[in-house]
Amino acid sequence: MIKNILWDFDGVILDSMVVRDTGFEEIFKDYPEEKINELLKFHRINGGLSRYVKIRHFYETVLEQPITDQKVLEYANSFSRIMLSKLADSSLLIKQSTNFIKSNFKNYNFHIVSGSDNDELNVLSRQLDIADYFISIHGSPTPKKELVRNLMGVHNYDKEKTCLIGDSINDYEAASDAGISFLAFNNDSLDRYTNLSILDDRLKSLVYK
Repeated sequence: MIKNILWDFDGVILDSMVVRDTGFEEIFKDYPEEKINELLKFHRINGGLSRYVKIRHFYETVLEQPITDQKVLEYANSFSRIMLSKLADSSLLIKQSTNFIKSNFKNYNFHIVSGSDNDELNVLSRQLDIADYFISIHGSPTPKKELVRNLMGVHNYDKEKTCLIGDSINDYEAASDAGISFLAFNNDSLDRYTNLSILDDRLKSLVYK
């Protein structure tokens, strides 16, 4: 049975995707609306990817323009300032998952692995009073696949007793890459990837509500 749970953040713990839409709209407000909409579509499909990847995608794929690492960082910092001002709102916490976390943090080893910026993620978790429920909290710019692999190695977790709960295809790919189970949350299109055989009664209550 599962003993270690790695949690995605956006869309799983915090209902933040719409707010993050506004962040991209704001930092790229000087560009055509149709181009921004292309980015938002990519952003929504790839919730688990970092803003660094999405900013570079906007320039190199949508605008077909080069962008320097320094400019990516400037946009990412601007995005983070906007997010910190808007996301430290407890009403955005997803009750289904946060109630489970608060009730079960002594029954499992909880970690956050997110595409959100690492520093921003840690600040938000403290401001939302959820940081103490997690052994560790990790975010970008380190890719999620690498975060998961590193965490598994540092804690020497048994793959068969570890799962990742996420809402995007990138979360499933990170779990698959690390050889651990995946539980889809808040995204019916990913249910086929959920390993139902590892669900105990507590996890069933989370997945099937």
